[in-house]
Amino acid sequence: MEYRSHQGFEISALGVGCYALSGAYGPKDPQQFKAMLHRAHELGVNFFDTAEGYGDGERILGQAVKPFRNQIYLATKVGVRQGFKPNLSKAYILQACEDSLRRLGTETIDLYQVHFDDPHTPVEETLEALRELVQAGKIRRYGIGHLPPDRAEVYFQAGEVFSALMELSAAAREARAKLLPLCRRYHVAAIAFSVTGRGLLTGRYGDRPQFSPQDIRSLDPLFQRERLRSSLRVAQRLAELGRRYGKTPVQVAIAWVLAQPGVVCALTGPSSIAHLEENVGGTGWRPAVEDLQALDAFLQAEDRRLRRRLRASLKGILSTPLPQRPLQAFTDLLYAMESALLLGLVAEKEILPLAQELYALRKGLGPSRRPQLEQVQRKLGRLVQREGPGETA
Repeated sequence: MEYRSHQGFEISALGVGCYALSGAYGPKDPQQFKAMLHRAHELGVNFFDTAEGYGDGERILGQAVKPFRNQIYLATKVGVRQGFKPNLSKAYILQACEDSLRRLGTETIDLYQVHFDDPHTPVEETLEALRELVQAGKIRRYGIGHLPPDRAEVYFQAGEVFSALMELSAAAREARAKLLPLCRRYHVAAIAFSVTGRGLLTGRYGDRPQFSPQDIRSLDPLFQRERLRSSLRVAQRLAELGRRYGKTPVQVAIAWVLAQPGVVCALTGPSSIAHLEENVGGTGWRPAVEDLQALDAFLQAEDRRLRRRLRASLKGILSTPLPQRPLQAFTDLLYAMESALLLGLVAEKEILPLAQELYALRKGLGPSRRPQLEQVQRKLGRLVQREGPGETA
């Protein structure tokens, strides 16, 4: 296993996350998951990540790593226990940390991370709570996650931020252009997640992937429309490169992430020991410089093509009647919101309340929800037109 240093931590280049225990991809067998965690430790993985909002994830992880707790780094996240509204107030963080320590069965959390932005709590209040926890020995370091670059920079300037958690893969490259350079400037470690595009870069999916209703990928914009087609082209390119090195597409995808300057750890969420062992094969090597350059040229061309098609798709969703099927209308609106973000037509702080309004409609989604879905469509259309009329033309 390859290890990378940052502020006194020697972190394995591959980490294991516990998002699957939240049920996001359907039910998981806790015993099988624990067996995978033990195998990860045997293979040299020493970074394990969970969150207070991952269902029973903290308790299961804490139990699994108890025999080798002192040999690893435990990371968890704070801010969202239930629902979608983040809370980063000082009082909440101090109590949430005590709760996480109890569930994890440990005296100290190695890395405590802001999970999502809370626009209603001043950053300084959040940082005050995190500093108190460090001074009390409850946590060793703190980091941020899922924050837009402008908000991340506020934390970087005002605090002693150890790391920034970001989605980064050859299929989702936004953070590479915007957030990763900030991390390098402020000497903050980048921890990448969804490095295989939630499985999309494995080469195992076609142009019409099927998921159970309980699997979040059934709604995920990455698995829809032109974003899916673009990602499949990227997966094919990774497979071609992998054949030259005797590596699988997954291993090339992980190696590409780890080749990005500033990335300390590639966080994966394997569903089995076999997948874990394959993922480990993505560490300890990297493609030749000329191959990385050729891949980057391909990805830049893909970015340009994708942006053109996203604009056309966004215009279609916002200017035509929504599909009759409520679930398809919901999925299209979710796709339109993320497209508007990726195109820079709206700011995350503006889209977040509308996304929360949309997600509130998901339960009991039926024909009676159509007027509310249409209202979300109109609101999004006004946001996009206000920020950049003609951008979607």
